[in-house]
Amino acid sequence: MAGGRRRGGSGRCGRPRQQPGTREPAPSPVPRSPAAAMAQQCAGTATRTSRPKKPVKEPAVTAPDVDSLGFQAMDHNVPGLSHVILQKLNMKSYEDYKSAMDGRKSGSDFGIRTYFDMFQKMEDTFKFCAECKKLPDALPDPKSLRRCKRCQNVYYCGVVCQRANWPLHKKFCKKLKLVALDRLVEWLIFTGDIPFPTDTWTKPARDVEGWEDWFSMQGQLEEKLGAILSGRYMTILWANAGKPRPEDRELCESVRRLVTDFHSRPLTIGLGLRLFGINPLTKALTVHVVGASHVETLNTRLTDYDELTRMFPGHWGMEVVMIGVDVVNGPIMRPPLAKPAPRGRVYLSSYKGLYHDFWESHVETKLAARPDLVVGFHPGFHACPDLLAGWLPTLLLLRDYRLPALFTVYSEQELKSSLQILVELEMHIMGYATNPFASLRPEQVYSSPNKAPVYCSSYYITLLGPATSAVPGAEELEDGDDWQGEEPSAAGSIAPVLG
Repeated sequence: MAGGRRRGGSGRCGRPRQQPGTREPAPSPVPRSPAAAMAQQCAGTATRTSRPKKPVKEPAVTAPDVDSLGFQAMDHNVPGLSHVILQKLNMKSYEDYKSAMDGRKSGSDFGIRTYFDMFQKMEDTFKFCAECKKLPDALPDPKSLRRCKRCQNVYYCGVVCQRANWPLHKKFCKKLKLVALDRLVEWLIFTGDIPFPTDTWTKPARDVEGWEDWFSMQGQLEEKLGAILSGRYMTILWANAGKPRPEDRELCESVRRLVTDFHSRPLTIGLGLRLFGINPLTKALTVHVVGASHVETLNTRLTDYDELTRMFPGHWGMEVVMIGVDVVNGPIMRPPLAKPAPRGRVYLSSYKGLYHDFWESHVETKLAARPDLVVGFHPGFHACPDLLAGWLPTLLLLRDYRLPALFTVYSEQELKSSLQILVELEMHIMGYATNPFASLRPEQVYSSPNKAPVYCSSYYITLLGPATSAVPGAEELEDGDDWQGEEPSAAGSIAPVLG
């Protein structure tokens, strides 16, 4: 987290995020499930050998452990599920899992020797009856669980449970089919097949109103998608996934959804710059990503935010600094710049620790630049008092130093809860709206799949300094209200992402 840590994904790994109003963790952005850590760490299981890494010295940081809270939430819905996940990952304890999320375990540490092993173990972590919540070991015949033929996602211990669950499951079956497909195809992000090479934007950023416009600017799009579908790793995937290969049309749509998921964060940063009128073509910029975790930093490459260069061709240089207690050691674990970023480049750096500590040790001492924009992806401070307490120093720092800030949330319900907290903290809320660059990848609640899927960064909130007055009507928001957020004019015509 920033002042502590939040959200529940997907940093880039399967860490649990908490949704409002439930004890069940929402899915994390890339990957969404803890088991998908195997795909991330073992993308080259059969083709690479790993070198021993030097131990990383962990800073003494006190903050709520969201991973631990997520495991507890899983067991609340499906007793024993966290133990199954650890077992399939060849881990004895939560501490082993945390070590893996920190990048201190190689593929061989998971006990995986083949691609088939990897995909089978990933699938095994989803095997529990969606109706009675029983795990395989609790059944007379552990092999009696059967998967829904329609969605290929949820399991049942028998016909009785399947029939009892159908009135609920039929509402989400089609969407859960997409979730299950994307969960497998996501592996191609870690092999490097996704995303495909992108082109410099042919329209000004202000005229690109969403993903439809973005895809229209990608030259030879069909050829790029075709190369992914015919690639070596797509073939390996379906030879080992234990499921029939879908039609090319379905695979193309899955790749497109995952491409939006990959680029959602940098393009949301670009949206924030536009909303605040910050022009990358007139000066070098610094962006702080607060609350950065595994979701944003595990296996992150130095080029992962280069879409900002294509969004703002000719920019004067941008530095994106990932700051959080769960930042993972890797290529971007390098000190922030004290001078402007190189012209025309997006420079990624990071700091493992709390944001207010970073501010005192680096920004106030001129070891790092003061940010032009601060962004928090799914901060989750609405989820529980411990997380809000951890975030409080950061929120107050953003308010008192009048730093332009943008936060994203998963859902309208989470948006309402977050707005109420921000109003109580007397922060000036500039606006809130659906995000035109929200991920189009649907994500299920891990241990309770029969709920409406959510989408990463579905909504955004913009903040600047202390409030001169509360947002009209914000204090009256209730979960049952037929409510729609305001839409800042800079966002253009934005269609809601959630259905």
